[in-house]
Amino acid sequence: MTRIRSMVAAVAVTAAVAGCSTSGTATPAPAPATTDVTVTATTERAEPTNTAPPATSNAAEPYVVGSTRITGSTEHATYDVAIPQLSGGDPAVVAEFNESMRAALQDLIDGHNGQDFALSDGYSTGTTYVGRRVISAEQITDWIAVPPGAHGDSLISTVTIDADTAQPISLGDVFTDLDTGLARLSDRAAKILPTTRAGESFERSGIEPTPADFANWTASPEGMNIHFGDYQVGAYGIGLITVTVPWTDLSDVLAPGMQDVLSS
Repeated sequence: MTRIRSMVAAVAVTAAVAGCSTSGTATPAPAPATTDVTVTATTERAEPTNTAPPATSNAAEPYVVGSTRITGSTEHATYDVAIPQLSGGDPAVVAEFNESMRAALQDLIDGHNGQDFALSDGYSTGTTYVGRRVISAEQITDWIAVPPGAHGDSLISTVTIDADTAQPISLGDVFTDLDTGLARLSDRAAKILPTTRAGESFERSGIEPTPADFANWTASPEGMNIHFGDYQVGAYGIGLITVTVPWTDLSDVLAPGMQDVLSS
């Protein structure tokens, strides 16, 4: 048995809770109070995305991407969810990443708002990218009311860690000026979304230049991946939508040195 203390996730750890509503918009759950939750955990290992250790980090061996299954229950929640976990590499980076992923799940467990629900593995698996200087992961978790309603929803959590400093990277860290960066993301998302399942009639209110609309993002060599939750940019039936904004479209608004880290 493993005892995990619930915590408020760092700003680089974000979770979007997309709930059903008659207006078709996503309603985030409020942040809960800190509690102690006892869970059971098992670990499975998988091959890393990139086995090369970060060039400037303290990693003496490659990172290994695995998963840990967290199961248990609280007054309102029952959960059986596998979350990404790291081993190998720089111990400080591994500890920060693993703690951040657990904190993100704990936020979902605690975000009941007085309603009973169950959490389980998502219908698709988010990716974990291990670069030379960055670790970035998307976690997809299935949420369903108890007793069940019409259908469940997919909850998105993302974590991005600087492998040089073992610190989370937030949206505010990414851009020289956050408002300017968000405006650029909104503009580029509006151009890319029509090419996705969201189509030309995508929901424009879901890409306002606000931290909430672009909270779920991950890094990749190609660009900044923006992960949109259920109902955020269209009807429930289109599923989760991810767009990648190329680094070349963001280079002039990124903080100094950030492109080198995030694209590594």
